[in-house]
Amino acid sequence: MDRLAFNASAAITEMRLARQALANEMANMTTTGFKRSYDVSLKAFRAEGEGFDSNYQPQAVHMDFIKLAPGPLMATGRDLDILMNDQTVLGVQAPNGELAFTRRGDLQVNVNGVLQTGNGHPVLGDNQSPIAVPPGFKVMITQEGGIFIHDPNLPGVQPQTQIGQLLLRDASKTPLTRREDGLFKAHDKPTGADFASGPIRASVTTQALEGSNVSPTEAMVKLIEQSRMFEQQVRMVKASQENDQSGSSMLKLAN
Repeated sequence: MDRLAFNASAAITEMRLARQALANEMANMTTTGFKRSYDVSLKAFRAEGEGFDSNYQPQAVHMDFIKLAPGPLMATGRDLDILMNDQTVLGVQAPNGELAFTRRGDLQVNVNGVLQTGNGHPVLGDNQSPIAVPPGFKVMITQEGGIFIHDPNLPGVQPQTQIGQLLLRDASKTPLTRREDGLFKAHDKPTGADFASGPIRASVTTQALEGSNVSPTEAMVKLIEQSRMFEQQVRMVKASQENDQSGSSMLKLAN
């Protein structure tokens, strides 16, 4: 019975990663460009130490790989809003200064004239440097990621001047994992490293944003399943305790 209780308590402990991932997804259902992770899996590993060779326990295997399934398109009409097409990702500067990637496209120009995402990450150009916008100029972004500006205060039709190119990469052939700061990185590369763009042309849709690809219905169903699984494991621990108590009572009567 000790083995039954041990396996049940181990399953409760290991499922914490799945609960944490699900809680993070539910908290970001309305976050622009948020991408959910692939499901956490449980595998059986042999428990080392004294005992029988058949001692196995479940352990969670979770690498937090990003699921780049598209979210709903939201037309905004705003010039600085972009939606990454297919599996395109945008290069940004992480809080520690490293190169990272995101699908968030609600861009804005901060007080220092630096183009950044809605959550404050500076947007990088193809030279991996932040893109600076001169004060008073209007910004236009092309489908290929070109950054063009013009002065709206001058009379007549003004020529567009390109000041940069968004760092866009196609991640269709590169597995991405989530960093501690919530941004993405290439799984097989060191943190902060760039990766080669895939075969699909990296492009964006302007004046639109991408919603979160987390399904509220699917998330609620998973939450109910995990709650029932937790209750089942707790019942197994209690049943093991009751059986042990019953066995102890029989031994006392025999004496």
